[in-house]
Amino acid sequence: MKIVSYNVNGIRAALNKGFLEWLQSVDPDVVCLQEIKANADQLDLEVFKKAGYGFNYWYSAQKKGYSGVAILSKKQPDHLEYGTGIEYMDFEGRNLRADFNGVSVMSLYLPSGTNLDRLELKLQYMADFQKYVNQLKKDYPNLIICGDYNICHQAIDIHDPVRNKNVSGFLPVEREWIGGFMESGFIDSFRHFNSEPDNYTWWSYRANARNNNKGWRLDYGMVSKPLEQRLKRSVILSEARHSDHCPILIELES
Repeated sequence: MKIVSYNVNGIRAALNKGFLEWLQSVDPDVVCLQEIKANADQLDLEVFKKAGYGFNYWYSAQKKGYSGVAILSKKQPDHLEYGTGIEYMDFEGRNLRADFNGVSVMSLYLPSGTNLDRLELKLQYMADFQKYVNQLKKDYPNLIICGDYNICHQAIDIHDPVRNKNVSGFLPVEREWIGGFMESGFIDSFRHFNSEPDNYTWWSYRANARNNNKGWRLDYGMVSKPLEQRLKRSVILSEARHSDHCPILIELES
């Protein structure tokens, strides 16, 4: 089972940059998208079907052109779950889950804390999401939560940890939360295989940051502990340039 997760920063823009051709070359079974910034009725869904993803599900924010997540799949899921049932989360279209033969895959887009109000919302979301997942794991122990967490966990996950120590995305409270999230029963799949620095998934559009690899690792494939023995591979696909993020890939043994 091969899963790709990608914050596309607008699916329509990504499509215009060759996203589907790239996707067919990578050929994952399941695709988790974040920040789609579109509703399904604004898209030609046939293009996804022609690319091999006959099952595609879109969970958009109530606000037009904002946030939103999606899951594309070659096979029909056994079950779909739109949202968490927590209204302020679901209003922004941040969680979509699909179950496949005993493995549950979620596309997650955790808020950024760009200003004080949004930081307070992000911290509330983090706390409520942890409680939600604690319950979810009881019914779905084989859980993979892919997406943009908008947090760098360790100093090796950010290009300038000293200057960014007071910036949302690398605040001590955020780093502590994502560490606790892993301790609650999840594996950071990329770090399971790779402990090297300078591996990032997001770069600012400013100051030629991407070409200079001055980035942040914000995108994670969190895999629940019961799936540890099935983890085969987890990599960052930094060559993909349809967004200010790049995708990540996780592969499980069948």
